[in-house]
Order: sequence, then C-alpha cells, then structure tokens
Amino acid sequence: MLRPIAFVLALGSVPLSGCVVYEPASPVVPSNFDRAWNAALGGAQDAGVRVTSAEPATGLIRGTKDGIDVTVVVARQADGSVRVQFDAKGPTQLDPGLGSRFSQAYDRRMGR
Repeated sequence: MLRPIAFVLALGSVPLSGCVVYEPASPVVPSNFDRAWNAALGGAQDAGVRVTSAEPATGLIRGTKDGIDVTVVVARQADGSVRVQFDAKGPTQLDPGLGSRFSQAYDRRMGR
C-alpha cells in the first residue's frame, strides 16, 4: 500500500521540478556617449546633412549639405561627460543657419 502513495507523491513533484522563475529584466539604459552619438547622428540628418560616414568607435560623423563639408565629433571626456562639436567648412553662406538647426535638432533629440 505504501508503494502507490510514494509513486503518486513522486509523480506529483515532477511538474514542479520543471518550473523556472525568471526575474524581470532591468531596462537597458544607454550610456551618455550612446545617447549623444544617436542624437548627433539624427540631429545632423534632421538639419539636412547627408551623412557619408559615421564611426562610433572614433566618434566621427562626416557629411555634406549643399557643398558644405560637415564634421561632427562626439568625444568622451575624462570626467565621464560627452562633448559634441559641429564644424562646417566651405560655402557656409549658402546655408548660414545650418549650425543652429543642428544644435536645435541635437537638443530636441537629447530631450532638452
């Protein structure tokens, strides 16, 4: 009589051994650099710059807008902050508001 009870108890515990409980995953928060990089890249495109190369490893974005050569540098600082620098060379008189549009687009993408 004892054997059927042991069998039922053993059989009843089998489904429990297959259960796995996962802890909720923490949301992935992008680094300061990643946020700045994405905002700079999107901001350049929003300002009308045709991006010709974008290298996150070096922090360098290059592009053109109506014959104007554009360079955006996203650089990590020693204190953990990120510096973004926008440079335009060439006939900038063709689009004198380019730098301002980039800055506004960058700030908007950063949530400022």
